[in-house]
Amino acid sequence: MTDEKDHPILLFDGVCNLCQGTVQWVIKRDQDARFRFASLQSDVGSRLLEEAGEENDLDTVILIVGDRVYRKSGAALKVLGLIGGIYLPLLVFWAVPRFLRDWAYDQVARRRYRLFGKEETCMIPTPELRERFLE
Repeated sequence: MTDEKDHPILLFDGVCNLCQGTVQWVIKRDQDARFRFASLQSDVGSRLLEEAGEENDLDTVILIVGDRVYRKSGAALKVLGLIGGIYLPLLVFWAVPRFLRDWAYDQVARRRYRLFGKEETCMIPTPELRERFLE
């Protein structure tokens, strides 16, 4: 397997059903299997954040692309840009000031467990997807 830094890495709350659904959504649309995944609760997730000089925050999805770290709405938009295709028109939301995009993101993040549920443990990838998870 190639070095983890050669791939965009999506860090997510491993017990959040919305976050797990987002990972499944990305996997389905990532035709070239570029994305790698790790839960924020994992040792790998903590290590990657520490290496990037970032704090661990379970209330946000974090995307690491090379030396760049994207959080909240920025991470979501960057994922859409990397997936491309029919999702590219959504990149118009980069024009919305970050504080407004992140405010909307935070509203969903604060209610995600109530709205979408929560698991007791982090998701376990299927054997065919295991190599894409860094845990």
